[in-house]
Amino acid sequence: MDKISIAIDGPASSGKSTVAKILANSFNFVYVDTGAMYRAITFLAIKHQVAFSDEEALAELTKRYPINFQQSVHGQLVFADGEDITQAIRQPDVTAAVSEVSAHRKVREELVEAQRQLAQLGGIVMDGRDIGTTVLPQAEVKIFLVASVEERAQRRYKENQEKGIEMDYEMIKEAIAKRDYLDSHREVSPLVQAADAELVDTTGMTIEQVVTKIKEVISSKGF
Repeated sequence: MDKISIAIDGPASSGKSTVAKILANSFNFVYVDTGAMYRAITFLAIKHQVAFSDEEALAELTKRYPINFQQSVHGQLVFADGEDITQAIRQPDVTAAVSEVSAHRKVREELVEAQRQLAQLGGIVMDGRDIGTTVLPQAEVKIFLVASVEERAQRRYKENQEKGIEMDYEMIKEAIAKRDYLDSHREVSPLVQAADAELVDTTGMTIEQVVTKIKEVISSKGF
């Protein structure tokens, strides 16, 4: 298969990361979890007691603590300054603050540049909230995943349980709805479907069905 770039965007818990990982493995592409990068900066802000409103200090964290990914038998691991933070960035305190941190222009500029560097050689699947519109506007395939708030909250609740993270379903649902609003109304790179992206509503669909649908879209484009 051609070493194309596949951009997958959508709101929280729409299935982006799960689908992106499967596609990357299927095509032997590199997977870049951009959401994990913003979560990493949020985690670092909490760890180093940097205010979520301090744009300059947050941007400095992106330079001081390089973020990278490593594959392991347990899946993709996330590191910041050599520390494995894979589980730490999925904790409720990070989830609650990541939208505020990622809304800062200078933070996004630093991380977008890092993401573009990772995508230079192609053969990549990248997921996030502004990949098709801002990070990789030239991507050959763009997918925009959506699902109902209720279904996304149920997915996150189940995922947290499997990881041993206890969080009330209604609280998760409220947090997702709030994040939808913040992500779609932020001034810098708001969550929006790219004009040339294919909309895929995953409500009621299994992961396998979503992957099959996206592969059909890729095939229809001649890849």
